[in-house]
Amino acid sequence: MLLKVALTFLVSFAGLASAAYANPGACSGDCGTHDPAVIRRTSDGKFYRFSTNNFISIASASSIAGPWTYLGQALPGGSKITGFSGVDLWAPDIIYNNGVYYLYYSVSSFGSQNSAIGVATSSTMDPGSWVDHGATGVSSKTGSAYNAIDSNIVKVGNDFYMAFGSFWGDIYQVKMDSGLLKTAGTSSYQIAWTSFGNGAMEGAFIYYRSGYYYLFTSWGNCCQLVPRPAAGTEYHMRVCRSTSATGGFKDKNGVDCKSSGGTTILESHDYVYAPGHGGVIDVPGVGSVLYYHYVNNNQGTNQAATYFGWNVLDWPSDWPVISTGTTTPTTTTKTTTSRAAQTTTTAATSGNCASLYGQCGGQGFTGAACCSSGTSTIGIRNVSKELIWLYSRRNVVMGFVAQLLRLLVS
Repeated sequence: MLLKVALTFLVSFAGLASAAYANPGACSGDCGTHDPAVIRRTSDGKFYRFSTNNFISIASASSIAGPWTYLGQALPGGSKITGFSGVDLWAPDIIYNNGVYYLYYSVSSFGSQNSAIGVATSSTMDPGSWVDHGATGVSSKTGSAYNAIDSNIVKVGNDFYMAFGSFWGDIYQVKMDSGLLKTAGTSSYQIAWTSFGNGAMEGAFIYYRSGYYYLFTSWGNCCQLVPRPAAGTEYHMRVCRSTSATGGFKDKNGVDCKSSGGTTILESHDYVYAPGHGGVIDVPGVGSVLYYHYVNNNQGTNQAATYFGWNVLDWPSDWPVISTGTTTPTTTTKTTTSRAAQTTTTAATSGNCASLYGQCGGQGFTGAACCSSGTSTIGIRNVSKELIWLYSRRNVVMGFVAQLLRLLVS
C-alpha cells in the first residue's frame, strides 16, 4: 500500500514538474513594455526595443538583458493616416532591409474594427530620425473580415509578406510591394483562426528556422486583467509551423491553425501572468530568444503593469520549447526621470509622477502605477519561490492531494 502511494506521488510530481517553465531572463533598466518588438542595429549590434503607446516608445540596450535605456518616441506627432490624427500608436513591428529600418504600427479606435496599419522609416532607429509614410493599404472597418492591427513582416526570398489581425477573422496575410511601404495590391487571405474566446487570437509573428516557418500567436485576454479573468482565459502564446510562409500552418498534433490549432509554448506560471505579444530574435552566444510582455504577480493581483520578458528556446524535433536552462529573475528597476519630464499624471499623494508603464494596449487600459521622478525599484515579495511555483500549479497539486487521500482511506 505504501509503495502504491509512493509511486502515485512520484508520477504526480513528475507531471507537476514537466508543466513548469523557466522564469524570464534577467532584465535591468527600463523594463516596462507592452507589445515589444526587438531588433539589433547592424552598425553596432545594439538592441532596440519598440513598444505600444507613447507614440511608440523606443528603448535600447547593449544586451537582451539590458540595462535598457528609454530613448524617446518614434512618432511624437502621431500618424499621418487620414482619420487618426492624434491617436496613439500600437503594436509595432520592426525590420531591416537594404540599409533602412521599417517600423510598422497600428492605429485604431478601441473595441472596433476602425483600424489601419502604417509605416515609418529610419536609417538609425533613434528618436527624431523617423519619417512617417502613413498608410500601407491595410485597413479595416465595421463588417471587415479582420481587424487591421498587429502587423508582422516576414521575408521569403526577395518577397515580403505582412501578417496581421486581432479577433474577428483573426490572422490574415498580404504580400507587400518591393518598396515595403505599400501592399502589392493583391488580396489578403486568412492563415490562422481560433474559436477560443470568440476568436481571441492576435499578435502574429513568423520566424524561419531549418526549413520551417513558425507562426507564433497570442491567445486570450491581453489587457483587461483587473480583476483577474477566469483561469486559462488570460494571454498565452501558441505556435504552429509550415514549410511555407504563406499558409498550411499546423500545430504539433497536426491540427490546422485555421481550425483552432496551436501548441502552447508559454502561459502563466510562477509570478509570470498573461505572457504574450512578442517575437523571436537570434542573439549571438545565446541562441533563439522568445521575447514578450507579462504581468508580474509579485506586485499583487490588483494591477496589470506589463514588463519585458525573454527566454531561450530549445528545438527538440524542430518544435520550439522554453529552455530549462538557467535564467535568473532579477528585481525590475525602471528609470523614470525622462518619462516624468514628458508625461504628467496625478500621483496617489501629491505632485507629478511617472507611469510605471501599465499602458493602454489593443484591448484597453492595463492599469498604471505611479512613482516620483527618479528611479523606481520594484522589489520581489518575500515569498518562497517553491510556494509560488506550487501555487501556479495548484490545480494539479489539489488533484494529487485528492488522489492521495482516496488511496489512504482505501
